[in-house]
Amino acid sequence: MSMKIRLARGGSKKRPFYSIVATDSRMPRDGRFLEKLGVYNPLLAKDSEDRIRMNVERIQYWLGQGAQPTDRIARMLEAAGLREKTLRNNPKAAVPGKRMADLAKKKAARSAEAAAE
Repeated sequence: MSMKIRLARGGSKKRPFYSIVATDSRMPRDGRFLEKLGVYNPLLAKDSEDRIRMNVERIQYWLGQGAQPTDRIARMLEAAGLREKTLRNNPKAAVPGKRMADLAKKKAARSAEAAAE
C-alpha cells in the first residue's frame, strides 16, 4: 500500500482549512484517511503559532513506515526541522511555451521590418 501524508481540505467556500492526514494514495483528497496528524489554517498570519499544528511524533512514525509527504507537506516539515532542506530548481518555469515563443518571433520580425524602413 502506497502511503501519503497530505492535506485534506475542509472549511466553507473561500474559507479553506486543511487537515494534515496519513492516507492511502489511492483515496480521494477529502476521502477516507488513516489518521489525522495536524491542521493547517492558511488564513492566519504567517507568524501565527496556530497556523500549522502538527503531531510530530506521529508524523515521524508514518515517515518511518514509508509514507511519502506531498510537496507542500515536505516544505512544512522542512520549516519545522523534521526533514533536511532539499534544493528545488525548475529552469523550465521561465521558458515561454511554444505559442508565446512564436508570437515573440513574429513581433521581433515586425519590429525589425519597421526599423529597416
